[in-house]
Amino acid sequence: MSDFIDTNRSHWNAVTPGHLTSEFYDVDSFKAGRDTIDAVEEELVGDVADRTLLHLQCHFGLDTMSWTRRGAVATGVDFSEVAIQAATDLASTLSLNTRFKVGDVLDLRLEEEFDIVFTSHGVLGWLPDLRPWGETVARHLKPHGRFVLVDSHPVLWTFDDERTDGKMSLRYDYFSREAMAFEETGSYANPDGPVTNTLERIHPLQEVLGSLIEAGLTITGFHEYDHLAWQALPHMVQDGEGWWRLPPDSPAFPLMFAVTATL
Repeated sequence: MSDFIDTNRSHWNAVTPGHLTSEFYDVDSFKAGRDTIDAVEEELVGDVADRTLLHLQCHFGLDTMSWTRRGAVATGVDFSEVAIQAATDLASTLSLNTRFKVGDVLDLRLEEEFDIVFTSHGVLGWLPDLRPWGETVARHLKPHGRFVLVDSHPVLWTFDDERTDGKMSLRYDYFSREAMAFEETGSYANPDGPVTNTLERIHPLQEVLGSLIEAGLTITGFHEYDHLAWQALPHMVQDGEGWWRLPPDSPAFPLMFAVTATL
């Protein structure tokens, strides 16, 4: 497990500088007031004014700071020291009281509880095991608090993401417990970035839900969506609201899912 986390931490430390200047994240428009919370996150999290919020795997904190702008007392956690330093610096520049901490979500102990625990978009695949993740959520959520997860659907990651002919073919095992090792050139936000290694896993929905239930949470909602926040497959197309979808002539399957839960 430590090799899995260390490999991915090195990757995120290496790619974060390029993300800060990328068009994908567009930090300049964020500084000017752009909000990064999407419609699905907004609907599921709800009103955050004067509520404490813990954002797990926050990267360099744009969403965390967006929650602060909406009135939350927000704390962001990420295992990348480079990302957390960038988030801290940006919050200081913008005079936001968002708090950021370096931490591994598989063994996080902040010794405080929050009204809302939130995590979204590209988070679970970087974790080797979801049981300690579920325990972290439970440990930091107040009784009757709200947990919200939004992420890419695990079914999506069974398809070949390197095909450029528009055809769909299965490539990865949905139920595999093995880590998938990749050599990455750059990243989704900065294709010209450094070459790094990553370890990733597909977590079936039974593992996602089961880890939360085993940790003592009660599932209050489950949603599946035919759209996604980024272009996961080469032939996906963007709609007028900024979501990425499969072409109209493609078979439909879920691209994104969301879970809400409480203690």
